[in-house]
Amino acid sequence: MKEQNFSYVPDEQELEKASNGYIMSLVAVVVGLPLPVINLLATFVFFLANRRSTYFVRWHCTQALLSQFSLFLVNTVGFWWTLSVLFREDVEISNPYIAYIATVLCFNIGELVLTIYTAIKTRKGEHISWWFYGPLTNLICKS
Repeated sequence: MKEQNFSYVPDEQELEKASNGYIMSLVAVVVGLPLPVINLLATFVFFLANRRSTYFVRWHCTQALLSQFSLFLVNTVGFWWTLSVLFREDVEISNPYIAYIATVLCFNIGELVLTIYTAIKTRKGEHISWWFYGPLTNLICKS
C-alpha cells in the first residue's frame, strides 16, 4: 500500500464519495454477514452510481470493487465448503479445511483493517493505492 498524490485537490464532496466507496463494503458486512455476495453487490451498486463521477471518486470506487471481488471469491469457497462439512456426511473437517478457513479469516481481517484505514485516509484527501489492486485499478480506470 502506498500513498500517491493526484494532480488536483479533490473537493469535500469527492472526498466523501471516495471514502464511502470503502465504507459501503463495511456496512454490507453488518447486513449480510453469512452471505459473501452481499458485500460485492453493495460495492458494485455504489460503483455503478459513481461511475460517471470525477476520476478520484471512480478510481477509489474501482479499487474498493476489485478488493471486494477477490474477497468474494475467497469467502464463497469457504462458505460452500463449510456448508458441505455441516450438511454432508461424506465431508469431514480436515487439515486443509482448517487451513483454508484460517486463511480466509486472516484475509478478511486484513481487508477489514485496510478498508477502514483507506476510508479514513481517503476522506482526509490522501490517495491510498493498495499493493495489488492499485496497479490493476490504474489499468482499468482511465482519467
